[in-house]
Formats: sequence, structure tokens, C-alpha cells
Amino acid sequence: MAEPGVRAARTADDRRWRLRHLPVLLLASAVLGGVAGLVGGVTGGADAALGAAAGVAVTVVSYTLTTVVLAWADAINPQLVLPFGLGLYAAKFTLLGVVMVAVASTGWDGLIPLCIGIAAGVVVWTGVHIWWLTRVHSRDSAR
Repeated sequence: MAEPGVRAARTADDRRWRLRHLPVLLLASAVLGGVAGLVGGVTGGADAALGAAAGVAVTVVSYTLTTVVLAWADAINPQLVLPFGLGLYAAKFTLLGVVMVAVASTGWDGLIPLCIGIAAGVVVWTGVHIWWLTRVHSRDSAR
């Protein structure tokens, strides 16, 4: 772990390091959204296409919101990361639960593809984030 002075010097030199990975994650998610919509459309029609693409979008919005809020909190004061992270986590999963129950009560044919899209979005976002951290960020940090 870096000394406080080292971290302060690094963040002063590069204020955007907390969000540097976001464009790569958004691009990968956009590709996944297109593929999910296409696969959903071919296998289940318009409702499945919409559901699969919307599921990926739900994940992207959720993870992007978390990334931006936690980057902001860390920039203000690193001690804010935990309370903001936990509060956001509770709020997002409560909202997701309410939305999923509401969608399920409609009998919409895109519900299962929506759930699969959410799961695929989580897997791709997490996988690309791990790749970015181990390949790109570790190389940048070594400089």
C-alpha cells in the first residue's frame, strides 16, 4: 500500500484515474447489448430482444452509477467510499427488486431474457474489469 504522500502526489497528477476504465467497460457492454438483442430477437422475437438488451442496460446503468459515485466519494474523502457504497448498494437492490416484481406481475414474455441479460451484463462487466485491472492498469501503475 502506498504512503499517503505518494497517493496524494499520484492523484494530483492524474485526477481522472478513478474513471479511466469506464470507456472500455461501456464499449464492451454496448457490444454485449447489441449481441443480446440480436440473440434474443432470433430466439424469442421482439419481446426477448427488448428484454435481453434491457437487462444488459440495467447492469450498465447500475455499475456506471456505482463507479461514478464511488469515484466522487473517493476524490472527496476516501472514508466516504464505504458509507456511499453500502447505501448505494442497498438502494439499487431495493429498486431492482421492486422493478423485477412489477415486471413479473405483468406476465411480459421478455422477463426471462431480461434476467439473462442482467446476468450476462454482470459477467461481461466483471470480466472486462478484471482484464483491465490486470493488464492495463497494472502496466500503467508500473510506469
